[in-house]
Parts: sequence; structure tokens; C-alpha cells
Amino acid sequence: MPTLTEKKPQRPATRAHGRPLPELIFGDLWEFDPAPETADPKLKARYDLFIGGKFVAPSGGKYFDAINPANEQKIAEIAQANAADVDAAYAAAKKAFDTTWGKMPGRERAKYIFRIARLLQDRAREFAVAETMDGGKPIKEARDFDVPMAAAHFFYHAGWADKLDYVAPGRNVAPLGVVGQVIPWNFPLLMLAWKLAPALAMGNCIVIKPAETTSITALKLAEIFQDAGLPAGVINIVTGFGDTGAAVMGHPTAAKVAFTGSTEVGKIIMRSLAGTDKKMTMELGGKAANIVFDDAPIDQAVEGVVNGIFFNQGHVCCAGSRLLVHEPIAAMFLAKLKTRIRTLRVGDPLDKNTDIGAINSREQLKRIETLVAAGVKEGAEIFQPSCKLPTKGYYYRPTIFSGVSMSHRIAREEIFGPVLSVLTFRTLDEAVEKANNTAYGLSAGVWTDKGSRILKMSTELKAGVVWANTYNKFDPTSPFGGYKESGFGREGGRQGLLDYCKLV
Repeated sequence: MPTLTEKKPQRPATRAHGRPLPELIFGDLWEFDPAPETADPKLKARYDLFIGGKFVAPSGGKYFDAINPANEQKIAEIAQANAADVDAAYAAAKKAFDTTWGKMPGRERAKYIFRIARLLQDRAREFAVAETMDGGKPIKEARDFDVPMAAAHFFYHAGWADKLDYVAPGRNVAPLGVVGQVIPWNFPLLMLAWKLAPALAMGNCIVIKPAETTSITALKLAEIFQDAGLPAGVINIVTGFGDTGAAVMGHPTAAKVAFTGSTEVGKIIMRSLAGTDKKMTMELGGKAANIVFDDAPIDQAVEGVVNGIFFNQGHVCCAGSRLLVHEPIAAMFLAKLKTRIRTLRVGDPLDKNTDIGAINSREQLKRIETLVAAGVKEGAEIFQPSCKLPTKGYYYRPTIFSGVSMSHRIAREEIFGPVLSVLTFRTLDEAVEKANNTAYGLSAGVWTDKGSRILKMSTELKAGVVWANTYNKFDPTSPFGGYKESGFGREGGRQGLLDYCKLV
């Protein structure tokens, strides 16, 4: 229950008929009782590799610790795969493709994918808690977005599996064979669904490596594959570090590789595969701009900006980490934004009241601190609300930089943290120029009352996704991907399916 405190209002408060309101108001933040999520994540003490439909110990006998970033405590041991394990995973996938999955009619494949989606729904709370414990994101984000959207991707692609004749009208499609995939730490379960579902629907078999800091929900999903009766070897999960990922990406059996992660690693993978006949899709970095015009719905835009960068701790490649505000409303908008982030709650990710959870790892926290220090050194004006951070765990308070120019590091480099850089513009052309003045081209947001301006901006902005009067809205039927150093290829929709097939 909220606690009321006696406090003199900052300005006279009146009702519509002019009579003053009582001087009893809420404090700066309501004091809520703790509201911890109590669902049992059903974690194991140790997770092995998932190869050939079974959990198997790593051939090298090595394991590494999964750390809860909220309290720095060990939550499980994760198998560390080596090159021999990756070979075994590819052999299992090739056998499954040649003997069962590749020959199975689409309507039969659909049944398995539907089962996976429904089983994930049945265990939604369990998976949400596991995702939060492993990655640090607030439970309400894992519960309300990550898990439902992951299930939605399996449902959507299950519906495609028996309709593949309509993916490329006038052409026939065929699976590629075995695909290798590597996913990042920011959306472990959702990225897993983005990668697995279209590949399965098209009839491919898979070897996939999750990020080393967020492997648990991938291995828990393998339990669902078993419960769904998925044929052995169709999906194989190998966990480990960069060398494991390199082995997955460079394996000769892979007909296609799909990578989501940093632009730097994506470039290394592309160089290593130059001269091969492998298909590639890359979803890499981003430095998205949220552009707010003077006729925008101001309060809605403030909430959209907060949703685009703070509610997800900035842990998304499409986070709106640059805010471009029309000069006539810049001062007012910034004041409203500062007022809004004063109410954000930073703390235990498993508490349902928490808005900003833990940073994924100590290394990521250090990077955030380094880039924020660079912003201060280069002359940008920093604002951070006063809030008490937990003494254990990796946390960072929401941060706004104003007076930022495009030469600042914080305006050019990915931060992957709750840090917003605010720039201003006078004309539409200036807004477009500043928004496009980046090596990336993944996403953007436009806030305005004029439909014609939205349409013009959508054609001028060099971004794979442009949201209008909203931000961070996703749907499995809609393709997602970027331009320039944000990668190539699409995930979701019919376009995403085409990246997992060959036209015959």
C-alpha cells in the first residue's frame, strides 16, 4: 500500500472550481511494499549440452558459472562446449535433416512447433523468472513481453509451415539443410524464438549457441523440445564462450549462419566466411534516434522515450538512445523527461514494482561507466535522479545527457545501458541529417501529429524500422532488421522465412 506523507506542495493545487486541495500529497515516490515474483523457476544446479535430443556432458568436462546480476550469486553451472562438441551437434543435426525433419511434410512439422508454443505458454511464469534471474531485466518485462512474444513467434511460424508454397509466389522453396546460429544476452529467450521458429518452419535443422551470460532459458527450452517430442537432432544447443561461437559459425556443415550481436563480432564472422558459399544474415548494433516534433503528443512522447531506453535498461540494439527534440519544445520536453525518470524504480528485478533492473554483467556495467565518464569529460550536461542502488549486484541509475553534439562518444557509440543523449534540431532536414549521421541503421521513432510528416520521415530515415508515435513495438508478422552496420537480412514475417530457404 502507498504511504501518504505530510508535505507542503511545491505550487498551489486547486480543484476545477477554484477551492484549494488539502496539503496532504504523496511523496516523491510512493513507498510500496515489496512485491516479489514467487513462481518457481525450476532451475537445475548444472546444465549440460543439448545434442541429439539428449542432455550430454561436455567432452572437455568443463563448466562455467551462471551469475545472477541482481545479487552476484551463482545460480547454476553451464557446460562449456569445445570443437568436438560442436562437431557432434552438427552431426546430429545433419542426421536429423537427412532422415526425418528435412523429409517431413510441413503440416507435420507445424504440429511440433505448435506444441513448443503451447508448452512455453503453460510454463510462462517459470520462464519469466528464469529469464530475470539470469539476465537482470525486470520481471514485468520478461513476464509481459519476452515470454509471450517468444511464444507468438512459434505460433506464427507454425502457421506458415504448411503454407510454404505461398512464401515466394511463382517459385518453389526448399530448406537449406543445417544452419548455425548465435544469439546475444539482451533478449535470450526471444532471440532464440526469432532464430529457431522460421528455421524449423522451413524444414532446417539447427545448431545454436546462446550468450555465455544468459544460457539458462535456452537450455530450459530444450526440456520443452523433449516434452514436445521433437525428433532427436533437429535442434542442438551448445553453450560456451567466443571460441564455441566461432566453431558454430565456421563449421563446414552449416549451409547458413545467423548472428545477432555486436557489429565488431559480426565483421569478424563475415571476414571468416568470405569465399565460402554459406548464406548469412546479421542483426548487429544500433544507435536509434527518437525524433520529437513540436506538434507531437508530448506526454505520450515522454512515455515513449522512457519506454525506448529506460524500461529495458537500454539493453536492446534498437534502444532509442538518442533523442532529437524540436528546439521550440526542447526545454519543456527535457523538464518533463527529468520529472518522469525521477519516479523510475531501480532495484531487485524480481520485484514487480521495479522499472529498471540489473545490468547484465560486471563487464557491461564497466562499459556504461566508461562511456558516461566520456560524456562528462567531453562537456555534455549530465542528469541523474537520486535513488538508492542495491549494495550487491550490477546497477546503474537512469541518466540523461543534454547539450550533446554528434561528435560526442555517447552520441556515436552503443552504450547498452539506461543512458539517453539529447540533441536538438530546427528543421525536418536537420533532424533527418542528425538521425542518419551514424554508422548504424536499425530503427528510429517519429513523434508528430502530421501523417504527411511521418510518411516523409519514414522514407528519409535510413533505418530498417521506423515507429510512428510509439516505440519498441514488435510483431512476428512484421520483418525486423537493419541497414549499414546494423546488418542485413530480416527476422519475422514472410521476409524472415525467405532467409531460411532456397528458391528452386
